[in-house]
Amino acid sequence: MMSVRFGLGACALVVLAACQPAAPEDSRFGVGFDQTFDQQKANRDAALANPVPAAPGVTAQSLPPAGSAADTAAQTAAILAQTSQANDAESLAAAANNSGVAPVQASPSNPAPAVVDSATGISRENNFDAVSGQRSIEGDAARLAANRAQYQVIQPQALPERTATGPNIVAYALSTSNPVGTRIYKRRSFNAEKKFQRACAQFSGEDQAQIAFLEAGGPKRDRQGMDPDGDGYACGWDPSAFRNTGG
Repeated sequence: MMSVRFGLGACALVVLAACQPAAPEDSRFGVGFDQTFDQQKANRDAALANPVPAAPGVTAQSLPPAGSAADTAAQTAAILAQTSQANDAESLAAAANNSGVAPVQASPSNPAPAVVDSATGISRENNFDAVSGQRSIEGDAARLAANRAQYQVIQPQALPERTATGPNIVAYALSTSNPVGTRIYKRRSFNAEKKFQRACAQFSGEDQAQIAFLEAGGPKRDRQGMDPDGDGYACGWDPSAFRNTGG
């Protein structure tokens, strides 16, 4: 029995040995490789020595640092390029509804605006080149000195005292208290209205009439009939304005 088992094991070993592939003559070959290690290394070095050609339309320009001004400008340009068609349609619609002139789109790719020279330009007084060609610091100093030599210094003087030349209607207004139209003084009633109209027509204002009334003996006397109601105020003059100012 033991001999039978030994014989079966030997047969199995012979069968397995027959199924194994032949070992390569060069130990540097590996399973699944049809080239030597040296040949594979040479091929790799040749591939690294020759760079891969760039695809058509693709540049090898390096990208700007993230967050930099160039990066922001590039992203903005890309967004504007994607939305340019929609913006153009909206601009045309807005122009058709308004003046007919297409609005200017703000974009970093827009050309710089043309510089338009003013028809008149700046004044010669503000143009340094023009002024420096006509005047100098020394000349300005001489003109200032000539102007100062013409100055006249006037010493302060005391104000002249006011002399009384006639009745003071302000003082008179403050000395009275009766309202306009309240009779204080006796007056003649004969032909009073005609006298009042004729006498008051001589003056350009009520203040002038009141001054003349006081100079002629008013308020007690009224020979010209300027105060027919006897309140002491001629030709409708009202002292309340002066009272309010003084009080």
